[in-house]
Amino acid sequence: MDIFSGKLTVFYDGACPVCIRDRRWYEKLEGRTEDSVEWLDITGRDQELLQQGIDPDQALRELHVKDAQGHVHREMDAYILLMSRVTALKPLAWLIALPVIRPTLAWLYHRWVARRLASRS
Repeated sequence: MDIFSGKLTVFYDGACPVCIRDRRWYEKLEGRTEDSVEWLDITGRDQELLQQGIDPDQALRELHVKDAQGHVHREMDAYILLMSRVTALKPLAWLIALPVIRPTLAWLYHRWVARRLASRS
């Protein structure tokens, strides 16, 4: 079994309206497949995250996805893995993985997250 098959666990911020919207959008595109995705709201689950080797603060700052083998993928790797599961999103996953695009998107994503978290304080 490779990382592109089997159940994924997506750790997302359930207090983030954009994150919730993105989850719904993904679920709509994904439909029902046997390689389903479990969505885990990280709000108030610091101990559970730590037990899985995920820093709770980093979980707020970067998407984390655990594959069926138990490996945790972060940031752009997590997005690429998640998008690769949906036929309509595979081209986007490929685009994100390009060496020129990936670092730029990571930089933009981190800036957006920093602003989002600053507005919550």
